[in-house]
Amino acid sequence: MRSCEISTWNESTIFPGYRGIAMKRLRLILCLSLLPAWASVQLCEARAAGAAEEVEYYAVFADGAKIGHSEATRKVADGKVTTRTTMEITLTRDILPISVGQSQVSIETTDGRPLGFKTVQDMALTSQTVEGTVEPSGKCRVKTTTAGRTQETLIDWPPGAMLNEGLRLLQLRKGLAEGTTYAFISFDTFALAAMNAQVRVGPKRDVDLLGRVVRLTEVQTVVKSSAGAVTMTSFVDDQGRDKKSLTSAAGINLEIVACNREAALSPNQPVDFFSKVILSSPRRLEGLSSVRSVTYYLAPSEGKKLTIPAMDAQTVRTSPDGTVLVTIGNSPDPSGASFPYAGNDPAALAAMKPARYLESDRPEIVALAKKAVGDARDAVQAARRIETFVRGFITTKDLSVGYATAAEVAASRQGDCTEHAVLTAAMCRAAGIPAQVVVGVAYVDEFAGQTSVFGPHAWVRAFAGGKWIGLDGILPHGWDAGHIALAAGDGNPSVFFGTVTTLGYFKIVRIDVKR
Repeated sequence: MRSCEISTWNESTIFPGYRGIAMKRLRLILCLSLLPAWASVQLCEARAAGAAEEVEYYAVFADGAKIGHSEATRKVADGKVTTRTTMEITLTRDILPISVGQSQVSIETTDGRPLGFKTVQDMALTSQTVEGTVEPSGKCRVKTTTAGRTQETLIDWPPGAMLNEGLRLLQLRKGLAEGTTYAFISFDTFALAAMNAQVRVGPKRDVDLLGRVVRLTEVQTVVKSSAGAVTMTSFVDDQGRDKKSLTSAAGINLEIVACNREAALSPNQPVDFFSKVILSSPRRLEGLSSVRSVTYYLAPSEGKKLTIPAMDAQTVRTSPDGTVLVTIGNSPDPSGASFPYAGNDPAALAAMKPARYLESDRPEIVALAKKAVGDARDAVQAARRIETFVRGFITTKDLSVGYATAAEVAASRQGDCTEHAVLTAAMCRAAGIPAQVVVGVAYVDEFAGQTSVFGPHAWVRAFAGGKWIGLDGILPHGWDAGHIALAAGDGNPSVFFGTVTTLGYFKIVRIDVKR
């Protein structure tokens, strides 16, 4: 392992990476929070074809403060059902307002068969549009536009995955009898992935709707992924119209309440989202690249079961009182490992394949990998050269990109830590070195006026010589024992699900360093 002391960081240096991944976590929270908001459109009684457009308004709250509004519309015309859901919220970073918005449009047949979709996400200076057309063959033609650049791909439509109208019809068939349970597969139109969900209909309850108490039926939906689960609770009227939805993600309690247009568009209150994604360190850490190991004691929030994955040099155990001990060990890099990888480790083999965000088979990615690797014959040396190459290749380190694929980063040469990670991982795969994108938290001496903190971050793990090694193409000191991994994958935005269900629900209460 390379020996390198941690330098003192200022906000202008680290802010793009930390703020960028925080915004991307917020992007996923926004996607999840829209799920219960769809219910009013999905469950409302169907009207005859050609009927006027139906509109529902909602106020959006975070930890009790109004931060924005949502609007849902449904229109039936020419044998097609068009559903549109939008959400706009305003958060603050210190005293600076940050606008965040998302709109989702789905087009389906009147019997719920998916035809197409469009998702637009705006995060401060960034915008990304994903459009899809579902073909009769079961393929989906996708066009993604980021920072003015458009990329087209063809993907498989997940069997059984539904959009809004399909879900509405399913929920109408199942009804609202207490104890009713069922499962469905919803298609995430931004991540382009299936989301498995379980529904359970609960009892009727008296629910406060901005001062008006109404008798409503509780409906609980659990959205699951390999990285965890998020529970959403909705309260619906006898016609199935959603009147209130509650979601807790990344330590933020989101509440969406049906109301009139005036209430929905009323002034927002400032909420500092970024303060919730920064973890204070109980001590200052130095020389993390050369220590033997660091053990972090993570105390979960009350009532929260903390799940941290064991991977690479990261071992995890839970004490009887619920505290999770995460130990990050340093060890010398293996030498003499050949590449391309020719072993049979299942995880390594999977991490060799091209993926939507890691297009390692694209000619421009292959060319960059060859240029970076040069005459290296050792897999670790090759991976380190790619890490260094990416650090210098991405010349504009800011939030100008929403969430780009490796090919898009290769063209734009700009982005934050996630763009560094997807390009590094894709180039490793192109060179024959298994690699994955990792998301978690990393330590810095100073950030936003705070000292000794951990913030959201993305990096890469590469497989060489029978072990996974860490690569970090944006932090000057690279990967070290100050990185705590929360999830890993192929770079798809759904990997952030692992932080949404974990970060914000624990504190670091103790750190032991062995030198």
